[in-house]
Amino acid sequence: MGDRVGSPAKKIFLVLSCISVVIGACGGPLITRLYFLHGGGRVWLIGWLHTGGWPVIFIPLIAAYFHRRSTTQPGSDTKLVLIKLPTLLAAMCVGVIIGVSNYFYCFGIGHLPVSTSSLILASQLIFTSFAAFIIVKQKFDVYTVNAVVLLSIGSAVLAMHAGGNDRPKGESNRMYILGFIFTFVSAAVSGAIFPLIELTYMKAKQAITYALVMEIQIAFCISASLVNIIGMIVNHDFQAISHEARKYQLGETNYYVVLVCIAIVWQFFTLGITGIIFCSSSLVSGIIITFLLPVTEVLAVICYHEKFQAEKAVALVLSLWGFASHIYGEFKRNKKKKKQMDDTDISADALP
Repeated sequence: MGDRVGSPAKKIFLVLSCISVVIGACGGPLITRLYFLHGGGRVWLIGWLHTGGWPVIFIPLIAAYFHRRSTTQPGSDTKLVLIKLPTLLAAMCVGVIIGVSNYFYCFGIGHLPVSTSSLILASQLIFTSFAAFIIVKQKFDVYTVNAVVLLSIGSAVLAMHAGGNDRPKGESNRMYILGFIFTFVSAAVSGAIFPLIELTYMKAKQAITYALVMEIQIAFCISASLVNIIGMIVNHDFQAISHEARKYQLGETNYYVVLVCIAIVWQFFTLGITGIIFCSSSLVSGIIITFLLPVTEVLAVICYHEKFQAEKAVALVLSLWGFASHIYGEFKRNKKKKKQMDDTDISADALP
C-alpha cells in the first residue's frame, strides 16, 4: 500500500501495524466514551492516557534489541538507543502537537456520540492530504483524489445536517456545539501530524528501522504526555481522580480498569500509525483511519444504541466508496509497476 513497502519483513510489519490501528481506531473511541458515559469528566486525564501507555513499547523494543544483537556480526554497533539528538528533538516537537490534539479530541468525544465524532473526524483526510502535499510533496493520482473527495463529501454531509437530534441525554446545546467544534479542530490538527511524522523519518539522517520507529514513538508519547500532565496539574485532576473513582457509576475498581484499557488500546493506535507511515506514507495512514471511522460508528450504534440518521448512512457509504477507490488505485499502480519491471527484465535479457 505504498512505494516504501518492499522487503517481506516490512510487509509483515505493515500488516501488523494495520491490525494495531484497527484495534486502536475502533476500540479507542468506544472505551473513551465509556469513561464519559458513566460519570467521568477529566478531559486532560484522558488526553494523557492516549499516550501515557508508552512504557508498553519497551516490550517489543527490548525484544528487537536482543534480536539485533543475536543477528549482528561481532564487533558491529549494537547500541541500545538508536535515535540521534536531532531526530529526538524533532519527535518531541511533534509530540507537543499530538498532546494538544489529544485534548481537543477528548473534549469532543466527551460531549458527542461516538458515531457523530467519528464521522466528523473523517474530515481529517482533507487536512492530511493538504499537509502531505505541502510538507512531504505527496503525489496524487485520479484514484487518490477520488477517495479524498468522496470522504470529504461524507464529512460535509454530516456537518451540514448536524444539530441536536443526536445530542446525548443531559448534554447542553452549548457543550454539544463546542464538542462538534473541538472535534473538527482535532481533525485538522491530526491531519498535519501524520505528514510531520513522515517528515521526521525523511529528515532523520539515519537508517529507519523497526527499533528506531519505536524509539521515535516513545519520544512522541513522552512529549505529548507532558503537555497533558501540565493540563492535569492546572486543572487539579490528580486530586480529583480518587473522588471521581468513588462516584463512578460502574464502581471504583471498574473505573481504574477503564483507565488502564484506554491507555493500552490507544497505544495500539499510535504505534500502528507510526508503523504505517514508516512502511508506506502519511496519506495511506489517513485513508485507513478514515475507512475505519464508519466501522467505529456502526460499533457505537450497536454498543451504545446511538441514533443512526440518514446523513450518517450517506457518510458511511461515501467513506466505504472512497476507500474502495483508493484500494483499486493501489492495485492498478502495483500492476503497472510490475509490468514495467517485467519489460525492463525482458529488455535486459535481449541485450547481447
